[in-house]
Amino acid sequence: MGGITMTAEPIAESGCHWPVPPQDGYTVDDLFTLPGLPPHTEMLDGSLVFVSPQRRFHAKMIELLMNGLRSTLPEALTVEREMTVVIDRRNGPEPDLSVTLAEAATSLDQTHFQASDVRLAVEVVSPESESRDRDTKPRKYAAAGIPHFWLVEMTDSNAHPVVRVYELDPLSRTYALTGIHHDQLKVRVPYDIAIDISLDALKEL
Repeated sequence: MGGITMTAEPIAESGCHWPVPPQDGYTVDDLFTLPGLPPHTEMLDGSLVFVSPQRRFHAKMIELLMNGLRSTLPEALTVEREMTVVIDRRNGPEPDLSVTLAEAATSLDQTHFQASDVRLAVEVVSPESESRDRDTKPRKYAAAGIPHFWLVEMTDSNAHPVVRVYELDPLSRTYALTGIHHDQLKVRVPYDIAIDISLDALKEL
């Protein structure tokens, strides 16, 4: 998910006036209460991250994975798109997709989930957010104890989707790579999942 980070002085451009960050940075409470924040604003280490316009690949890949995740979803779980995950008071990232406990989905007015309720976080890499998607956010998801993480990218050669699947090592609180999937994504955890991630499947959406 691409974006820019708000950490310094307010910017006045085209009639927009951004808030002045507090001396110690923002908290997740600010993320939900500051007026006028752009949609899908995230918080990382007390800084607001604003989302840039996304490529068509990003939107279509999210749709493809969401359909696949829902096709075999157990009743105890739910699939959510672009919902904030509260890790601590200074971190509220927004995975492109997350699989959470169904009991944690309490209202249609809900704006976030707790990290303890998330079983899988998925990030589709954008050019503007490669460092966050590949490094910053996975480290935070792992430290928060989210047991599964998928990193989704488009190959440079033929625009083919690639999904890297990671599983949490509970002792080190880091992710270990368990598979790299190109055409068919088949895993047994967090539940039985089989998704056609071929370029043809993506183009059919």
